[in-house]
Amino acid sequence: MKKYLLVALLLAAFSVGAMAQREPSPKKCAISAGVLQGGGGLVGVDFEAMIGSHFSAQAGVGLLSFGVGVNYHFKPFINSSMVSLAYWHQGLGDSHTVGWVGPVYTFRAPKVFQF
Repeated sequence: MKKYLLVALLLAAFSVGAMAQREPSPKKCAISAGVLQGGGGLVGVDFEAMIGSHFSAQAGVGLLSFGVGVNYHFKPFINSSMVSLAYWHQGLGDSHTVGWVGPVYTFRAPKVFQF
């Protein structure tokens, strides 16, 4: 059982993102969908919008979760890797389990994946 849980967590760490190209892009918004998105939900969606040359804001919803964050991108376009100060709220109503505030590092690969 532990072996299956480990494999599931490793697979869940990858999510499909909005990274189509690595050169500077005029795009100012991105939508990412996948596992551990939207506040760390099992499945979720995040919306991100650039608010400066390296800064963006994001908000998302997931399966019984939601999250918000302010991001700093290492390059001045939305499909680059970033660090974030984020709030994740997991569980709703009686199923609320935890709320987290803290830093997050997101690596975005050249094509489709982010980790």
